[in-house]
Amino acid sequence: MMVALAGCSFGEGAEDEPKLLRLGHIQSESNAWHQASVEFAHLVHEKTDGSVKVEVYPSSTLGADRDLVEGMQIGSVDFALVAGVMSNFYDPYAVLELPYLFENLDHLEDFLYGEDGKRLQEDTLEATGVRGLEFWLRGARQLTTNRLVESPADLRGVKIRVPNIEASVDGWQAMGASPTPMNFGEVYSSLQTGVIDAQENPIEFTASARIHEVQDYLVMTDHVFGYVQLLMSDLTFEELTELEQQAVLEAAEEARIFQNEIVATQEENALQMMLDEGVEQIEVDQEPFREAVQDVNERLADKYGRELYDTIQGMRE
Repeated sequence: MMVALAGCSFGEGAEDEPKLLRLGHIQSESNAWHQASVEFAHLVHEKTDGSVKVEVYPSSTLGADRDLVEGMQIGSVDFALVAGVMSNFYDPYAVLELPYLFENLDHLEDFLYGEDGKRLQEDTLEATGVRGLEFWLRGARQLTTNRLVESPADLRGVKIRVPNIEASVDGWQAMGASPTPMNFGEVYSSLQTGVIDAQENPIEFTASARIHEVQDYLVMTDHVFGYVQLLMSDLTFEELTELEQQAVLEAAEEARIFQNEIVATQEENALQMMLDEGVEQIEVDQEPFREAVQDVNERLADKYGRELYDTIQGMRE
């Protein structure tokens, strides 16, 4: 728990022009990420007595996920919310992207908010120059398609958009699909024009981008219980005073609580909206999908972090 800053003074600097910092993410303004980002910005401003102002840039305004991380490494971006892309910068994150790694949301939380998750955040700074502030929860990733899918056999020939992450590409290939890495900003138009047939994301993420307008089926695969990570450029962090640094850390923790409290409700609302607007929800036996990716998981665990993989598997109930 962070030490409260009540009663602390930020000195004369608070009376000068505020330090303007930029936070980027790829989501729309209706998404929970954006709402929690705005809450984080508000908390930073409040806790620093106005000496630090965070401006939030949604919808890939500052770039795609990878652009945001590279920007933080050189100091052109101050904060970012990203999901999955850190596997391109630090190998252990690749393990967290393996399909069916986590049994359920509780399993994910036990890892993220335990000692192993804290250690991963600390190691991220040393390895990348980017400071991991908090892990925020997201809903499970689900498949949306224009073809009825009830088993891996039905995925044959389905062109599915995936993030440019090895576990996603290899995992969907093992399940029988034809994975196509693509920035998320291109997904709607690519589905609309038939460049791809399917995509996979948390329900709230899919709904806020209106992807369901160009998809017929929501297939409940639960293949990844994921997270979004609030990151900060260490170059920016070191330019802040100690009190400002402490304020940022405290604001990040409180914003995480805010996000985690709203995400479940938002997912329920998003699912209902999608169903009301004509998407058909398909429940599937997940075991054949899980079995299809086991060889991929074992191979990538050996490549990117066998110890981490075994630790997470050992936490299963």
